[in-house]
Amino acid sequence: MIIPAIDLIGGKVVRLEKGDFNAVTEFAYDPLSQLVAYQNAGSQLLHLVDLDGAKDPANRQLETIRTLVEQLEAPIQVGGGVRTEADLQALLDIGVARVVIGSLSVSQPQRVAQWLRQYGADRITVALDVRLDEQGEPEVLTHGWQKGSGKALSEVIAPLLEAGLSDVLCTDVDRDGMLTGPNVALYQNLVTTYPTVRWQASGGIAELADLSALKAINIGGIIIGKALLAGRFTIEEALACWQNG
Repeated sequence: MIIPAIDLIGGKVVRLEKGDFNAVTEFAYDPLSQLVAYQNAGSQLLHLVDLDGAKDPANRQLETIRTLVEQLEAPIQVGGGVRTEADLQALLDIGVARVVIGSLSVSQPQRVAQWLRQYGADRITVALDVRLDEQGEPEVLTHGWQKGSGKALSEVIAPLLEAGLSDVLCTDVDRDGMLTGPNVALYQNLVTTYPTVRWQASGGIAELADLSALKAINIGGIIIGKALLAGRFTIEEALACWQNG
Protein backbone atom coordinates (compact mmCIF):
# COMPACT_ATOMS: atom_id res chain seq x y z
CA MET A 1 0.00 0.00 0.00
CA ILE A 2 1.19 3.50 -0.84
CA ILE A 3 0.60 5.83 2.13
CA PRO A 4 1.10 9.51 1.29
CA ALA A 5 2.11 11.62 4.27
CA ILE A 6 2.20 15.19 5.44
CA ASP A 7 3.80 16.70 8.53
CA LEU A 8 2.18 19.72 10.18
CA ILE A 9 3.60 22.55 12.28
CA GLY A 10 1.10 25.29 13.13
CA GLY A 11 -1.26 23.91 10.50
CA LYS A 12 1.35 24.27 7.76
CA VAL A 13 2.85 21.47 5.68
CA VAL A 14 6.54 20.97 6.47
CA ARG A 15 9.28 18.36 6.34
CA LEU A 16 12.17 17.87 8.70
CA GLU A 17 15.57 16.39 7.90
CA LYS A 18 16.33 13.45 10.21
CA GLY A 19 13.70 14.72 12.66
CA ASP A 20 15.61 17.95 13.29
CA PHE A 21 13.30 20.85 14.20
CA ASN A 22 16.12 23.20 13.18
CA ALA A 23 16.08 21.77 9.65
CA VAL A 24 12.52 22.55 8.57
CA THR A 25 11.36 22.93 4.98
CA GLU A 26 7.97 24.60 4.64
CA PHE A 27 5.85 23.80 1.61
CA ALA A 28 3.25 26.15 0.12
CA TYR A 29 0.56 23.48 0.18
CA ASP A 30 -2.80 23.63 1.89
CA PRO A 31 -2.97 20.46 4.00
CA LEU A 32 -6.59 19.68 3.17
CA SER A 33 -6.12 20.22 -0.56
CA GLN A 34 -3.04 18.03 -0.50
CA LEU A 35 -4.72 15.19 1.37
CA VAL A 36 -7.83 15.40 -0.82
CA ALA A 37 -5.63 15.14 -3.90
CA TYR A 38 -3.97 12.02 -2.48
CA GLN A 39 -7.37 10.59 -1.60
CA ASN A 40 -8.91 11.32 -4.98
CA ALA A 41 -5.97 9.69 -6.75
CA GLY A 42 -6.90 6.45 -5.02
CA SER A 43 -4.86 6.35 -1.80
CA GLN A 44 -6.45 3.91 0.65
CA LEU A 45 -4.73 5.32 3.74
CA LEU A 46 -3.35 8.77 4.55
CA HIS A 47 -0.69 9.59 7.14
CA LEU A 48 -0.36 12.76 9.20
CA VAL A 49 2.29 13.68 11.74
CA ASP A 50 1.47 16.41 14.24
CA LEU A 51 4.94 17.79 14.87
CA ASP A 52 3.66 20.33 17.38
CA GLY A 53 2.18 17.45 19.38
CA ALA A 54 5.37 15.44 18.98
CA LYS A 55 7.41 18.27 20.48
CA ASP A 56 4.88 19.12 23.20
CA PRO A 57 1.69 17.06 23.64
CA ALA A 58 0.03 20.13 25.19
CA ASN A 59 0.24 21.81 21.76
CA ARG A 60 -1.49 19.03 19.81
CA GLN A 61 -3.24 20.40 16.70
CA LEU A 62 -6.46 18.60 17.58
CA GLU A 63 -8.89 21.06 15.97
CA THR A 64 -6.87 21.18 12.76
CA ILE A 65 -6.83 17.38 12.64
CA ARG A 66 -10.57 17.24 13.39
CA THR A 67 -11.28 19.57 10.45
CA LEU A 68 -9.15 17.45 8.12
CA VAL A 69 -10.76 14.18 9.21
CA GLU A 70 -14.28 15.58 8.82
CA GLN A 71 -13.60 16.61 5.23
CA LEU A 72 -11.81 13.44 4.12
CA GLU A 73 -13.36 10.16 3.12
CA ALA A 74 -10.15 8.11 3.11
CA PRO A 75 -9.02 6.76 6.50
CA ILE A 76 -6.15 8.60 8.12
CA GLN A 77 -3.55 7.53 10.65
CA VAL A 78 -2.21 10.25 12.92
CA GLY A 79 0.81 10.38 15.18
CA GLY A 80 2.80 12.85 17.19
CA GLY A 81 3.28 12.88 20.95
CA VAL A 82 0.65 10.33 21.97
CA ARG A 83 1.66 9.79 25.60
CA THR A 84 -1.56 8.95 27.46
CA GLU A 85 -4.79 7.04 26.95
CA ALA A 86 -6.55 10.41 26.88
CA ASP A 87 -4.39 11.38 23.88
CA LEU A 88 -5.29 8.13 22.15
CA GLN A 89 -9.00 8.49 22.94
CA ALA A 90 -9.11 12.11 21.79
CA LEU A 91 -7.82 11.18 18.34
CA LEU A 92 -10.14 8.20 18.01
CA ASP A 93 -13.08 10.37 19.12
CA ILE A 94 -12.58 12.81 16.23
CA GLY A 95 -12.57 10.02 13.69
CA VAL A 96 -8.90 9.15 13.25
CA ALA A 97 -8.79 5.60 11.84
CA ARG A 98 -5.47 4.60 13.35
CA VAL A 99 -3.41 6.28 16.05
CA VAL A 100 0.36 6.07 15.75
CA ILE A 101 2.16 5.45 19.04
CA GLY A 102 5.92 5.84 19.13
CA SER A 103 8.05 6.58 22.19
CA LEU A 104 5.55 5.11 24.62
CA SER A 105 5.80 1.76 22.85
CA VAL A 106 9.44 1.75 23.88
CA SER A 107 9.24 3.22 27.37
CA GLN A 108 5.98 1.59 28.51
CA PRO A 109 5.33 -1.40 26.24
CA GLN A 110 2.96 -3.07 28.69
CA ARG A 111 0.67 -0.04 28.63
CA VAL A 112 0.62 -0.01 24.83
CA ALA A 113 0.03 -3.78 24.85
CA GLN A 114 -3.03 -3.17 27.01
CA TRP A 115 -4.32 -0.58 24.55
CA LEU A 116 -3.84 -3.04 21.69
CA ARG A 117 -6.04 -5.51 23.54
CA GLN A 118 -8.56 -2.87 24.61
CA TYR A 119 -9.00 -0.86 21.41
CA GLY A 120 -7.96 -3.48 18.87
CA ALA A 121 -4.82 -3.82 16.80
CA ASP A 122 -6.66 -2.28 13.84
CA ARG A 123 -6.82 1.08 15.63
CA ILE A 124 -3.16 1.37 16.61
CA THR A 125 0.01 1.58 14.54
CA VAL A 126 3.22 1.29 16.53
CA ALA A 127 5.99 3.56 15.23
CA LEU A 128 9.56 2.47 15.78
CA ASP A 129 12.25 4.91 14.76
CA VAL A 130 15.57 3.15 14.35
CA ARG A 131 19.22 3.86 13.74
CA LEU A 132 21.58 1.03 12.93
CA ASP A 133 24.28 0.43 15.55
CA GLU A 134 27.90 -0.49 14.81
CA GLN A 135 26.89 -4.13 14.34
CA GLY A 136 24.15 -3.16 11.89
CA GLU A 137 21.37 -3.96 14.36
CA PRO A 138 18.45 -1.50 14.58
CA GLU A 139 18.37 0.44 17.86
CA VAL A 140 15.10 2.16 18.68
CA LEU A 141 15.16 5.93 19.31
CA THR A 142 12.61 7.92 21.29
CA HIS A 143 11.36 11.48 21.86
CA GLY A 144 11.38 12.68 18.28
CA TRP A 145 14.65 10.84 17.59
CA GLN A 146 16.41 12.96 20.17
CA LYS A 147 17.26 10.06 22.49
CA GLY A 148 18.58 6.55 22.04
CA SER A 149 16.64 3.97 24.05
CA GLY A 150 19.45 1.45 24.34
CA LYS A 151 16.92 -1.17 23.24
CA ALA A 152 17.07 -3.35 20.16
CA LEU A 153 13.97 -3.47 18.00
CA SER A 154 13.50 -7.16 18.82
CA GLU A 155 13.35 -6.38 22.54
CA VAL A 156 10.75 -3.65 22.07
CA ILE A 157 8.44 -5.55 19.77
CA ALA A 158 8.19 -8.84 21.70
CA PRO A 159 5.51 -7.87 24.30
CA LEU A 160 3.52 -6.00 21.66
CA LEU A 161 3.36 -9.04 19.40
CA GLU A 162 1.93 -11.01 22.30
CA ALA A 163 -0.86 -8.41 22.52
CA GLY A 164 -1.78 -8.84 18.85
CA LEU A 165 0.30 -6.09 17.24
CA SER A 166 -0.34 -6.09 13.49
CA ASP A 167 1.02 -2.82 12.06
CA VAL A 168 4.41 -1.20 12.59
CA LEU A 169 5.71 1.95 10.97
CA CYS A 170 9.50 1.70 10.94
CA THR A 171 11.57 4.75 10.08
CA ASP A 172 15.29 4.68 9.33
CA VAL A 173 16.02 8.09 10.79
CA ASP A 174 19.32 8.56 9.00
CA ARG A 175 17.44 8.51 5.71
CA ASP A 176 14.27 10.39 6.65
CA GLY A 177 13.72 13.51 4.59
CA MET A 178 17.04 13.00 2.80
CA LEU A 179 15.80 11.51 -0.51
CA THR A 180 18.70 9.03 -0.46
CA GLY A 181 16.69 5.84 -1.00
CA PRO A 182 15.25 3.45 1.59
CA ASN A 183 17.20 0.86 3.53
CA VAL A 184 15.76 -2.14 1.68
CA ALA A 185 17.99 -4.61 3.53
CA LEU A 186 16.60 -3.42 6.89
CA TYR A 187 13.01 -3.96 5.80
CA GLN A 188 13.80 -7.28 4.16
CA ASN A 189 15.14 -8.48 7.50
CA LEU A 190 12.07 -7.22 9.38
CA VAL A 191 9.58 -8.74 6.93
CA THR A 192 11.38 -12.08 7.13
CA THR A 193 11.78 -12.07 10.91
CA TYR A 194 8.25 -10.88 11.72
CA PRO A 195 5.98 -12.21 8.95
CA THR A 196 2.76 -11.56 10.89
CA VAL A 197 3.40 -7.80 10.97
CA ARG A 198 2.41 -5.38 8.20
CA TRP A 199 5.52 -3.21 8.02
CA GLN A 200 5.24 0.37 6.85
CA ALA A 201 8.57 1.56 5.48
CA SER A 202 9.45 5.20 6.04
CA GLY A 203 12.54 7.22 5.26
CA GLY A 204 14.52 7.99 2.13
CA ILE A 205 11.99 7.32 -0.65
CA ALA A 206 13.29 9.25 -3.67
CA GLU A 207 12.19 7.56 -6.90
CA LEU A 208 9.73 5.05 -8.27
CA ALA A 209 12.40 2.34 -8.30
CA ASP A 210 12.46 2.58 -4.50
CA LEU A 211 8.79 1.59 -4.43
CA SER A 212 9.39 -1.38 -6.69
CA ALA A 213 12.32 -2.55 -4.55
CA LEU A 214 10.21 -2.44 -1.39
CA LYS A 215 7.19 -4.10 -2.97
CA ALA A 216 9.48 -6.91 -4.13
CA ILE A 217 10.25 -7.82 -0.51
CA ASN A 218 6.52 -7.87 0.38
CA ILE A 219 6.50 -4.68 2.43
CA GLY A 220 3.05 -3.90 3.82
CA GLY A 221 3.08 -0.19 3.10
CA ILE A 222 5.32 2.68 2.07
CA ILE A 223 5.11 6.11 3.67
CA ILE A 224 5.92 8.81 1.12
CA GLY A 225 6.27 12.41 2.22
CA LYS A 226 8.99 14.63 0.84
CA ALA A 227 9.35 12.86 -2.52
CA LEU A 228 5.75 13.75 -3.39
CA LEU A 229 5.94 17.29 -2.03
CA ALA A 230 9.21 17.92 -3.86
CA GLY A 231 7.78 16.63 -7.14
CA ARG A 232 10.10 13.65 -7.57
CA PHE A 233 7.05 11.77 -8.84
CA THR A 234 3.27 12.10 -8.53
CA ILE A 235 0.90 10.17 -6.31
CA GLU A 236 -0.69 8.76 -9.47
CA GLU A 237 2.68 7.44 -10.62
CA ALA A 238 3.36 5.96 -7.18
CA LEU A 239 0.01 4.17 -7.05
CA ALA A 240 0.47 2.85 -10.60
CA CYS A 241 3.94 1.60 -9.72
CA TRP A 242 2.53 -0.28 -6.73
CA GLN A 243 -0.32 -1.75 -8.75
CA ASN A 244 1.89 -2.86 -11.61
CA GLY A 245 4.72 -4.14 -9.48
